[in-house]
Amino acid sequence: MNTLQNTAKTLLASGKGILAADESPSTNKKRFDKYGIPDTEDMRRKWRELLFTTPDIEKYLSGIILYEETLGQETDSGMLFPEFLAGRGIIPGIKVDQKTEAFGKDEEVTKGLDGLAERLSEYAHMGAQFTKWRAVIRIGEGTPSAECVAENARRMAEYARLSQQAGLVPIVEPEVLLDGNHSFARCEEVVANTLKVTFDAVHKAGVALDSLLLKTSMVLPGKESGEKRSPQEVAEATVRVLMAGVPKEVAGIVFLSGGQTPQEATERLNEIVKTAQAKSAPWPLTFSYSRALQDPVMAAWQGIEENTAKAQEVFKRRISETAAASRGEFSAE
Repeated sequence: MNTLQNTAKTLLASGKGILAADESPSTNKKRFDKYGIPDTEDMRRKWRELLFTTPDIEKYLSGIILYEETLGQETDSGMLFPEFLAGRGIIPGIKVDQKTEAFGKDEEVTKGLDGLAERLSEYAHMGAQFTKWRAVIRIGEGTPSAECVAENARRMAEYARLSQQAGLVPIVEPEVLLDGNHSFARCEEVVANTLKVTFDAVHKAGVALDSLLLKTSMVLPGKESGEKRSPQEVAEATVRVLMAGVPKEVAGIVFLSGGQTPQEATERLNEIVKTAQAKSAPWPLTFSYSRALQDPVMAAWQGIEENTAKAQEVFKRRISETAAASRGEFSAE
């Protein structure tokens, strides 16, 4: 097994998942503002240190996706974060896409290919072992267009190719947003098509599937649709699109929480994993959550030093619950 395959396999270890701690400073500011936390580089560093130094997280996390700023930051004791995480047996990764640009009238495509090969080489030198690129797919009146889905897929495939060339495992994330009033059936249709187009592009770019992870949305009705679906219905539809659109050679699939509550993200993941097991899905499935893991922790911390231990207890509980769900063993009791 080569290094890339080995890294991919380690990221998908049973009962573990990936923490997405790769929020840009502007996204992080919105979250800090909610709790009145001062938005400075050092406060962002303290926040990430709180997460990374929580006792026992290596039992539940295989990897953590960092933002570029965090990749170069240090713990209070002066150790670089990637080195600190690797020392705990947690693989450091890096988000490499750079914002979006307008595409047509109401759509957007992700930027970041300019100078990417040089950046990837630098990130690998700084200790990153895997990467992530997110594309944004909005469901609306006449969207997503075939052209927008295709252009996002083309860029993701090129990123994945360059990533593997640099010795880094790529995670492709075509996120179908929860925002909107679209139906459950419409979401299933869009996710199915997005996956098909993405993997067509990945195949065309000559990307090695056994060293690639997919980060995907669950099939859910739009947030403003008023439509409610049970975790079982979500699981059936989600597993259906994965079985139809994801090649069996792909190393594994991780889910994003994308605007769901921590409880929803955990319960739905649990059902998806159980359904996939029942249908003998060919890949390992787990989580790569950001907000669903971090929000309750930030609420407990509030940027106050004395709250650190309490916040870390909340974080440990959230990741242990989510890790249980990644095995289909979560119980709300």
